[in-house]
Amino acid sequence: MSMQSVASPAIAFTPPKRNSLTHIPGDEGWPIIGKTLAILADPKRQVERMHAKYGPVYRSHVFGETSLTLLGPEANELVLFDQAKLFSSTHGWGRILDLLFPRGLMLLDFEEHRLHRRALSVAFKSGPMKSYLAALDSGIAARVRHWKAQPGPVLFYPAMKQLTLDLAATSFLGADIGREVDEITRAFVDMVAASISVIRKPLPGTKMARGVRGRERIVAYFSEQIPIRRAKGGGEDLFSQLCQATHEDGALLSTQDIVDHMSFLMMAAHDTLTSSLTSFVAALATHPQWQAKLRDEVNRLGIAPDQPMTFDNLEAMKHTEMAFKEAMRLKPPVPSIPRRAVRDFTFMGYAIPAGTLLGVNPIFTHHMPDIWSEPEKFDPMRFTEEAQRNRHRFAWVPFGGGAHMCLGLHFAYMQAKCFARHFLQNVDVSMEPGYTPEWAMWPIPKPRDGLRVTLKALG
Repeated sequence: MSMQSVASPAIAFTPPKRNSLTHIPGDEGWPIIGKTLAILADPKRQVERMHAKYGPVYRSHVFGETSLTLLGPEANELVLFDQAKLFSSTHGWGRILDLLFPRGLMLLDFEEHRLHRRALSVAFKSGPMKSYLAALDSGIAARVRHWKAQPGPVLFYPAMKQLTLDLAATSFLGADIGREVDEITRAFVDMVAASISVIRKPLPGTKMARGVRGRERIVAYFSEQIPIRRAKGGGEDLFSQLCQATHEDGALLSTQDIVDHMSFLMMAAHDTLTSSLTSFVAALATHPQWQAKLRDEVNRLGIAPDQPMTFDNLEAMKHTEMAFKEAMRLKPPVPSIPRRAVRDFTFMGYAIPAGTLLGVNPIFTHHMPDIWSEPEKFDPMRFTEEAQRNRHRFAWVPFGGGAHMCLGLHFAYMQAKCFARHFLQNVDVSMEPGYTPEWAMWPIPKPRDGLRVTLKALG
């Protein structure tokens, strides 16, 4: 049986009439623009204001449509775990990503999503992950050596963005991509920039137009390379793995499937990791006691500067993992997660009709004071085994949850720990006294000024 015969059909829906949600408290704001500008300006504070006024379920009007926000770990569990298959990710993310990253894994639903996730999981098994670790280790080591040789003030976010983009290219495409690497990475940069642009149509001269052209270049490149990679065989990079991946019936993934999954996975690995590693470094710069603690942990690994990382080394970096988790609690890489209801349902006593656009809000849950004492404080000890044992399992959701839990979460931890090892062995990071970076929290957290830090060479 072919994949086409088992794929889930597209879910048809009609957005509910506007007055079908008026029984739910809220404020839709100005005509046409609604509350969009308030969300863009400060999404965390806007959601907290709406929660204080209307409670954990409220109605608003953003990005051209009336929608609901469901807040708290119980809402996260209902929507993300989605045991009853009530919520479509396809029709939640589609308006944001369809032009640029159509049919990426996050944009598939139910049985079709399960089939594609199983096929893609081969690329994250032990063999390929060892290859990724080797590529990450050498790439990060080289870049940190460069930073160490040029100490002083640096804008860290753009530096990290370039590093994660280079790492995604080598880990996912292979070291022998050749002279086309700059063109391909430029196309990805344009696609990512377009995915978060305010203008959603590819009008001439806009980021969206450049992003659509970038996608055309990516599609052409992958379509040309897929038969070459298949004929060549082998290869531990993600692209080569997907070229050999099969569905449950043994059929190879289609060319279009590989194009769509590669585009989406490279975007996800690049942009969210840039955000999370930047917030991680910002936390270490402002908490020197934790920076010293993690440096001690790295030094206790007993790895010489020219020695490669191993999985055992990664496993031993417990406090580094806790600190990275705390950085993602404070600034989750995906602050808001959209879905669309495919059937009527009830939550907290409210009847919610099929077709309703809704979202859950990790950044709100991650700062709830009844779950996290002093929620604005950086405290990695929140992630000891004992502390986590008594916490709702959906109180911390930087990687989502349920069937759509981030497929690359182990890759993310691997890259974060590998980065921490080389960074902390070679440089000290600090900020000027009195400097407090301002963060734009939507759609992916980033420092507005690029994050000004000072690097000091060690050893």
